[in-house]
Order: sequence, then structure tokens, then C-alpha cells
Amino acid sequence: MKSPPKSSVKVVLVEDKPGVRDSWVKLINSLPGFACVQACASGEDALRAIPPLNPDVVLMDIFLPRMSGIECTARLKLQMPKLQILILTAVEDDELVFMALEAGADGYLLKRTTPEDLRAAMLDVLGGGAPMTSEIARRVVESFRRAARLPKSSVNLSAREEEVLILLSKGYSNKEIASQLAIGAETVGSHLKHIYEKMHVRSRAEAVARYMTSKA
Repeated sequence: MKSPPKSSVKVVLVEDKPGVRDSWVKLINSLPGFACVQACASGEDALRAIPPLNPDVVLMDIFLPRMSGIECTARLKLQMPKLQILILTAVEDDELVFMALEAGADGYLLKRTTPEDLRAAMLDVLGGGAPMTSEIARRVVESFRRAARLPKSSVNLSAREEEVLILLSKGYSNKEIASQLAIGAETVGSHLKHIYEKMHVRSRAEAVARYMTSKA
């Protein structure tokens, strides 16, 4: 890709579908003041390409081959904490929203977002905001309301379960938790099952919301 004008906001797109990727590259380049400097087809490609490019904004799909966009986001944020990452997906799933935000995503947009709203969202995130489409924002608000209504009774977790939950709240995948704690992925899954049972929740997002509420 050609070098953008110095005044342009540098954007990297991470999207595995070629047709969709080409369309979004054209769209980004059509926005005044923005330039797509790289389009990556996988999370692995993104991890290699993004650090040396040091872009202003990354638009990240969730469903990528092998490494998910959520895991890629978490890894990029470890390397580049100030990098602005916007999730760009067709999915409105509550659990994925919270997993993405806990992984370090700075905003969450649906792919049906208009070009005008996409440009506004990128400017917003560069200004310190956390842009979300209205549907996603409503889901986040409703989830926190549900969490606020939960009783703040103590949950008797083991020390290891507490460690797993802390890493979960930081957006780590099961594989990453296993690596951090030097245990097997199956053991992590077993710990999560026990955590869900003790906390009376059914998903990672609910467990994280309950944990964050208990610390408030």
C-alpha cells in the first residue's frame, strides 16, 4: 500500500474474508483524513505487521482463523498499551462484547455502521472516547445493571480459582491462562466450571461482571 499523507490517520484493518477486506480498505481510504496502511488476513499477520507500523487505529474482526480477534487484541495491548483498537463485527453477542472489552478493545462497532459513524467512532477513540453502536451500548448498560442487582456475598473460591478468575477478567484466553499458570488447558476448563458453579453464572462474561462488581 502507498504511504499516506502525513496528516492522515493511519488505520490497520484485520479481516480474513478477501471481499469484505477489500471493501473496507476502499471505504477507509474514502474517508477524509484517513488511510488504510495495512490489511491483515489473520491475527498472526496482525501481530507481525502492526508493531512496526505503529498505526493510530486498528479495526479488528472477531472471527479470524486460528487466533481470534479477541486474543489478538489482548496480545497487541500487552505490546502496545496505547494502541486504539476498535472491534468491527457483525455479531451482537453479549459475551463476546465483554470478552473483547476485557481484552482491551477500546470500542465495539457493528459492520452495518455507516461510513459517517465509522469515521466519527475513529475520531472519538483517538480523542479518548469508547465508541459503541447504540445496540452494543444498551447491552453493556443492561449487563452492568444486572450485575449491580447481584448480591455481593462472598464466593468461596480456592486460591487457584481466584488466579484463574483474575486472568479471565484481564481478557486472557484459556490457552493464555494455562500458560501463565503453568497448568494444562483442561485444568483451566475444570477450574472455570467450578468458578461458574460457585458464582452461579453461566458464562465468562457473567463471571467477570460478577467479579468486577464484587470488587467495587
